[in-house]
Amino acid sequence: MSAKNGSIKLVAGNSNPALAKEIANGLNLTLTKAIVRRFADMEIFVEIQENVRGSDVFVIQSTSFPANDHLMELLIITDALRRASARRITAVVPYFGYARQDRKAGPRTPISAKLVANLITHAGADRVMTLDLHAGQIQGFFDIPTDNLYASPVMVRDIRERFDLANVMVVSPDVGGVVRARGLAKRINAPLAIIDKRRERAGESEVMNVIGDVAGYTCILVDDIVDSGGTLVNAADALLANGAKEVYAYITHGVLSGGAVTRVTSSRLKELVITDSIQPTEAVIKSPNIRTLPISALIAEAIGRTAAEESVSSLFD
Repeated sequence: MSAKNGSIKLVAGNSNPALAKEIANGLNLTLTKAIVRRFADMEIFVEIQENVRGSDVFVIQSTSFPANDHLMELLIITDALRRASARRITAVVPYFGYARQDRKAGPRTPISAKLVANLITHAGADRVMTLDLHAGQIQGFFDIPTDNLYASPVMVRDIRERFDLANVMVVSPDVGGVVRARGLAKRINAPLAIIDKRRERAGESEVMNVIGDVAGYTCILVDDIVDSGGTLVNAADALLANGAKEVYAYITHGVLSGGAVTRVTSSRLKELVITDSIQPTEAVIKSPNIRTLPISALIAEAIGRTAAEESVSSLFD
């Protein structure tokens, strides 16, 4: 495949090499040879080992754990490509770290998502492609074109294959995720319920109420990020206490920090389904009730359309 105005080059950092390779396979391309390594003091060094002059370059790099290291890799790779005279640089960031810091949460606190957007822009990116941003308004933090892809088509396909839709109810684990959950419920023509929760402190949540009659339904929790897993576990308990038959969860980004995998594995959640926007850890792979959906085909199609100057939004019509 070639771009409308030059060749396509794919460059990968160290955050998710397996996903980058699958995206390259989907485009019938090979990853551009590049060195991304550390000096003894952990400074990051990058060398692009192929000619990229005049090319349409896509840098594939999630800013997942360790977030700061992977963010710096993205910035330095972008700078190296800009200085190597790439025609256009697109930062493909399947998981956009710092997205949860999208507003001032209190006095004298930062809006870190805006800062990261500025860093990526000033490093030399011409456009950004990401997946299921935590908050849609983050697109406005960038002064360059930004495509926010959605994992819902991949999830809907999987749900249709595995469930009797007549007995499914989609559930938002909090009020803030209602729009996302409603969108998926509409695609499969399922009813919607909402978990009303109160977060006492960061990383902990207390379920207060279930809005909607979930009795007898197979409930599917839908959200963009699972981090500590506390919200999902509490939500599953609340739904089952209100008569739900089984509880599943479909979450785009499996951050799963700390003891989250153990918490999910030992919970009453039947299955947690995440995408590979973040490279799964060994614990995630071995967990009996965590499953990973590949997202590479969706991203590859979006990259191909971007390079050919075709519509990306039509992927989700």
